[in-house]
Amino acid sequence: MRTETPQPIRLSDYAPPAYLVDEVHLAFDLQPNTTRVKARLQVRRNGEHAEPLRFNGERLKPISVAIDGRTLSDTERTIDDEFLTIPDAPAQFVLETEVEIDPENNKALSGLYMSGGRFCTQCEAEGFRTITFWPDRPDVLSRFTVRIEADRKFQHLLSNGNLVEAGDLPGGRHFAVWNDPFPKPSYLFALVAGELDVLEDKLVTMSGRTVDLRIYVDPGMAPRAAYAMDALKRSMKWDEEAFGREYDLDLFMIVAVRDFNFGAMENKGLNIFNSSLLLADPATATDMDFERIESVVAHEYFHNWTGDRITCRDWFQLCLKEGLTVFRDQSFSGDMRGHAVQRIKDVKALRARQFAEDQGPLAHPVRPSSYLKIDNFYTATIYEKGSEVIRMLKTLIGAEAFRKGMDLYFERWDGHATTVEAFIDCFAEASDRDLSDFFAWYEQAGTPRVSLKTRYDEQARTLSLELAQETPPTPGQPTKRPLPIPVTIGLLDHEGRTLAFERDGHAVDETVVVLDQAQATVTLTGVESRPVVSALRGFSAPVVLTTDAPPKDRYVQLAADPGLFNRWEAGQELARGLILSRADGRADEVNEERYAEAVGRALADQASDPAFKALLLALPSESDLALAMQPADPAAIHEARDALRLRLALHLTTELRHLHTGLQDLGEFSPDAAGAGRRALRNAALDLMAANPRSDIADIADGHYRAARNMTDAIGGLSALMLIGGQAYEAALEDFYERWKAEPLVIDKWFAVQARDPADSVLGRVMGLTAHPAFDAKNPNRLRALVSTFANFNPARFHDPSGAGYRFLADQIIAVDGYNPMTAARLVDPLGGWRRYTPGLGALMKAELQRILQTQGLSKNVFELVSRALGEEA
Repeated sequence: MRTETPQPIRLSDYAPPAYLVDEVHLAFDLQPNTTRVKARLQVRRNGEHAEPLRFNGERLKPISVAIDGRTLSDTERTIDDEFLTIPDAPAQFVLETEVEIDPENNKALSGLYMSGGRFCTQCEAEGFRTITFWPDRPDVLSRFTVRIEADRKFQHLLSNGNLVEAGDLPGGRHFAVWNDPFPKPSYLFALVAGELDVLEDKLVTMSGRTVDLRIYVDPGMAPRAAYAMDALKRSMKWDEEAFGREYDLDLFMIVAVRDFNFGAMENKGLNIFNSSLLLADPATATDMDFERIESVVAHEYFHNWTGDRITCRDWFQLCLKEGLTVFRDQSFSGDMRGHAVQRIKDVKALRARQFAEDQGPLAHPVRPSSYLKIDNFYTATIYEKGSEVIRMLKTLIGAEAFRKGMDLYFERWDGHATTVEAFIDCFAEASDRDLSDFFAWYEQAGTPRVSLKTRYDEQARTLSLELAQETPPTPGQPTKRPLPIPVTIGLLDHEGRTLAFERDGHAVDETVVVLDQAQATVTLTGVESRPVVSALRGFSAPVVLTTDAPPKDRYVQLAADPGLFNRWEAGQELARGLILSRADGRADEVNEERYAEAVGRALADQASDPAFKALLLALPSESDLALAMQPADPAAIHEARDALRLRLALHLTTELRHLHTGLQDLGEFSPDAAGAGRRALRNAALDLMAANPRSDIADIADGHYRAARNMTDAIGGLSALMLIGGQAYEAALEDFYERWKAEPLVIDKWFAVQARDPADSVLGRVMGLTAHPAFDAKNPNRLRALVSTFANFNPARFHDPSGAGYRFLADQIIAVDGYNPMTAARLVDPLGGWRRYTPGLGALMKAELQRILQTQGLSKNVFELVSRALGEEA
């Protein structure tokens, strides 16, 4: 166990940096084990004070420290495991340091490390301090000039900004000098050196400038970067049109690396990506991969303005760049792939990750107030809920005022590190509205519960909407205040036709009700008949909504609601109720059959998008259902959900087979929304057919796999066989591995499919796979594919009553923490919700958390999350 208690960093303790660095010259002599880094910093005192200079530095071997050319003695400076301290620093001076680091043995993948024989960096959030001595905080913005020297086998020498000079050196070495004209915090520094292929293109900006675009990848992989390049060009044009933002350098680069803790990183002008989010072709990538590449390429590019040009004053403002940029990339994806389908996918992800986070001990506000390791706050709350807050802001003030607010934000804060308060102030000014109450969305944790009751007066033709809100207590916040919650309302008649009504004297067919008190009543007039209320349209706020509407109203919505999100939501609510009733021992077979009939009618609707129909066919996930069951019983949920899947499969046998046959893709593959939608529906039909494990279904699934002409269909067939099990599944697994064993990203999929297997024996299979020659726990992609997939997406088997799944995960966390604390901490979450489960399961989960906490030498990352999960002060 840890021998000392780490002290938290608090927002309330923020103070401006004591010293600023205006210019920095870095010189790297790259060697795998003995890289030398020389730094020449133009430093000045920030204001009048007598504080010592205290720069971060971790895992550095110091060689020398000098001020204005004079080497400091040991008595003039001190260096410990975390800091360089100079007690009597001048008001303005040049600080020169030289250190040695070991990139090859840096398995934490933070700072400068080696991946696939190449040097690369990851400096967000606090990795730069492992490269050189530096005030490693986001409010120190500096202009960087970087010289890189290396053996010529490291073909490309890349850093941020513009290439100033390059050439050969004696002894088979070469160099490159880069200058970034834009001041940036150290977390945006990037360096890559190695043998790489490059895909090149150009883009002409809205002002007529030509920007060179380059994507660097493993040798031979350049064709697989073509889709990423296309997504980049579309992103750049979209940002010009949607936000008026033009790219500012003459060169934009992306590099794909194999070993990466995150998905991608927005380093100014030199994005670094996990290969899994950059490389794709039809043979090796699924439609989901193409969608994620499009989204992530856009996200990292959009950071150029929301994150790079304007950055965070401190890490508590992380949502300022991440939540805002997620909102931007989701808007882009909606324009590319259809807003209704994209909205459903975004909300599914929000509920799966962020709602679960809000219901457990790891709940925290969109802007946290304290942390031990900021790495632990790259969470769904920061990203996805942060995006939802921006979406609500736009709803509340309107699209025109929102755009004015964004323009004002870019104008006012370009080139600065700023805060959420400053961001919101821009919208208050642009809309001439008081948004002080809205700011509570950033400061208050938890998912609000909103209830809606209706009263219809037939004689007066009025509809009263009685709304109430309550947010459950979360750690450190037992009492909650009301939030401004926009609830979008539409009305239907019982045939599914839109009902017009009046609000404040205006005839409308949809309105936004802002619930900003604990309770409120709103009256709509001119309502011609008793309506079906379509509430929270488009998921207008990240809340849990309950209504007094009878199930028959849900069937009307499922059939005809013009808001496609609410049509899908009606189906989800009906399925959720049926599954939870059966899990609670109250099976309702009559209404299960009625639900199957309604789904069949929805599938027959020729006007519906295939991608939307695919989403309708998917029942709520077991994890989603567990959030609605108190206490959660994963085994009962799994059994009840399988029963409804079987009923759907039996009732829709003819329809499913017709879809599976009729949607077979015989033409050229296209990753666009239309092609992906057809494949999604065909594979969803096969997935549901697999709920009926007859021999002919197994033959259909095997034929689907064998005939697949792209990876989407291959994984669809393999996944269906996994659900059925048996010899055909084992033979397909063997065939898949032999075919793709030279493709690491594809073999990740092979591991992930097996980790989702619902068979009782799956834990033994997963444990066996950790000894497979292709498994490497030091590669985050491979670890996530097997271990994280099992723990997060196979709840019935992870929550085995023996506790064996919990022990397996705890063992993995302890082992990985020894070399990569950031990745280890991300494995803690499946154990963190132990209070939500049945007492027996909860006790077993808690015991494993306690065992982790007792581990000698536990990292701050894991210590913080495990302590919070147990309800102890971190």
